[in-house]
Amino acid sequence: MRGVAAAILVIALSVPCTAFAQQKPPSNPPSQPGPGQQPGNGPGSTKFIDKETVYEELNLFDEAFERVQRDAGDPVSSTRLVDAAIGGMLTGLDPHAAYIDPAAYKALKGTAETPPDTIGLTVGFEDGQLRVISPRDGSPAAKAGLKPGDLIFTIDKEPTFAMTLPQAEARLAGPAGSKVALTVLRQGSSKPLHIILTRAAYQLRTVSAHVEDGDIGYLRLAGFDAQTVADLTAALQSLRQQTGDKLIGLVLDLRNNPGGNFADAVATADAFLDNGTVAVIKGRQPAADKKIAVKPADIAKGLPIVALINSGTAREAELVAAALHDNHRAVLVGTKTFGDSAIESLIPLDSGGAIRLTTARFLTPDGTEIEGKGIMPDLTVKPVKVEKIASIETLHEVDLPGALKNPDATANKPPAGVATAPAPHTAAVAPREIGSQKDAQLTEAVDVLRGLAVYRRHASG
Repeated sequence: MRGVAAAILVIALSVPCTAFAQQKPPSNPPSQPGPGQQPGNGPGSTKFIDKETVYEELNLFDEAFERVQRDAGDPVSSTRLVDAAIGGMLTGLDPHAAYIDPAAYKALKGTAETPPDTIGLTVGFEDGQLRVISPRDGSPAAKAGLKPGDLIFTIDKEPTFAMTLPQAEARLAGPAGSKVALTVLRQGSSKPLHIILTRAAYQLRTVSAHVEDGDIGYLRLAGFDAQTVADLTAALQSLRQQTGDKLIGLVLDLRNNPGGNFADAVATADAFLDNGTVAVIKGRQPAADKKIAVKPADIAKGLPIVALINSGTAREAELVAAALHDNHRAVLVGTKTFGDSAIESLIPLDSGGAIRLTTARFLTPDGTEIEGKGIMPDLTVKPVKVEKIASIETLHEVDLPGALKNPDATANKPPAGVATAPAPHTAAVAPREIGSQKDAQLTEAVDVLRGLAVYRRHASG
């Protein structure tokens, strides 16, 4: 675990400013199409469909609608058919889009506050199969040992293959004290796991910290809420006091972090930056694109940072990782992130229902797509696998049905007819091992920080 001197040297020589205090602002954001240029096929493109084509397609829908009403074995109401059609249209767009019927939307609006999360599990679909993106720290799901990439076959004996994502999430949710039975397959295991979880209104601690090896601060970020930045500041101050103000660097652990509040994630990234851009927001229309600028206030005061990432690093956690990386503020260590940068909107309909729709997505400060692609670490370090099962290929955003297309992806595809090797499998880190003495990725991060500290001393003369 200690043989990373060569990797440290490569990082230090290739990106000498990485993980140090910022020296210069980042490069300009991606340019927009000029006058006379045609926009591309990405979310910023504008393409108008001929009305005649639309009418023809609606005639096809009308024909199918009438056939179902007339020939279905059991009577079907027009309301049910329309609701199903809208739901199917949206679920076919991307993994996040969904239709909320009038009754459900009325109940949602009438709720005084969001019901507490009682299971702590972020999930997504792959080819009709429900997979774990990441469990939340300290949640019933984490305590039960669920890991990124686990496949959930049934929820309370109900098969998940026919469920939509909102339906699966609704079945997982429930009052504290109630139980939910899951049938889970961990790839490589000969038998499915039968897990009974007792739901509990746990309190998510988005920030926790301790001192590693006497002079390195470990900061665990498990999510993002209104208290995260204040807790980070307090934790960092405590680490300085514990080490006699002799910290040589920080490990920022973003593994198994499925995201949280967008604005709070932006503020978290901003807290470690002195200049530059936190993220680029890209909408369907180029005019809607905007940059989120940094408000100078580096709470770490230039200390070198290594950020740990993996396939459970998703959504807003990816925003933070990208912001620190592209602004030359952190070295990324671990494995590829999940690859989800969708920004969702809840849009009311005149019927009384609503649609949940991806209306924008965020890019890295350098303008690189995250959606369906993820973020690659500067140094790939896979966790040591102690269980006697084969390693597992974890789920990424690009694997989900209807995943938004990444315009950069075609450049990475091999020519037609060329055989390619299977993708390497990535073992998922167990929640109970994160930040512990068994955490191999943390050990490597500490080694990298020590190498950066040595390089920093030599660079400063």
